[in-house]
Amino acid sequence: MDSPRRAVLVTGASTGIGAATVELLAQRGWTAFAGVRSDAAGAAIAARHANITPVTLDVTVEATIAAAATIVRESGVPLHGVVNNAGIAIGGPLEFLPIDELRRQFETNVFGAIAVSQAFLPMLRQHRGRIVFVGSIAGRIPVPFIAPYSASKFALRSLARALRKELAPSGMFVSLIEPGAVRTPIWQKGRDSKQELLARFSPEGLRLYASVPDRLERQTLREERIGMPPAAVAAVIERALTDRIPRVCYLVGMQARIGSVIEKLPAGLRDRLLPG
Repeated sequence: MDSPRRAVLVTGASTGIGAATVELLAQRGWTAFAGVRSDAAGAAIAARHANITPVTLDVTVEATIAAAATIVRESGVPLHGVVNNAGIAIGGPLEFLPIDELRRQFETNVFGAIAVSQAFLPMLRQHRGRIVFVGSIAGRIPVPFIAPYSASKFALRSLARALRKELAPSGMFVSLIEPGAVRTPIWQKGRDSKQELLARFSPEGLRLYASVPDRLERQTLREERIGMPPAAVAAVIERALTDRIPRVCYLVGMQARIGSVIEKLPAGLRDRLLPG
């Protein structure tokens, strides 16, 4: 991992953790390929450092993944890392949540991460590169009314651990980053879609869960208020890419450490400590 010329691909790099990660790695001398979904986002992230190269990449669209892989391969810079960071957060009561919303959550957070990993693994194998998945402490503790997000991070945690064992004989490492609350636009995006989601609920759903939208809004505002800056997570991602023997899992922030303790408590006590 000490090559002076090495590349990394980061998905979901237009804002938040992804943007902070590509900027940090570019400053450290990496060629940072920033996966973004629009030309405007690409121009904005490229302006942060000369070592940043934006690539159009929507993790739910196979053609863009393949095109991004071609760009990275043809750059001639050895690929040493892939950071699967792209993600969305969908909330609502499971009783009335449209199933296509649940599918949309998994398409991005889970299937997209695996699709990107599959596409770039041939290049990573050439240099015994590393894969980093950005999970969440919510992947250990199911949070009421943001169950789709929690479930997607649960799934990602399982897949990351299995992939780590599968790739170990090839001398490759896979790590999972599990931060607590982070100040990123993901929470605002969730609030912005609140009215759209409510419009799809039945009258009975609106009656039974009338208070949920406001509770979710308060909860996401709190997450933003107490959340750590994205740069704190980016620093840990860099460690996962450069530690001589990286950890299987990196907990990031006090909230994540507390959550890892709550996870081990008896179910009744754990439920009393969780919002809901």
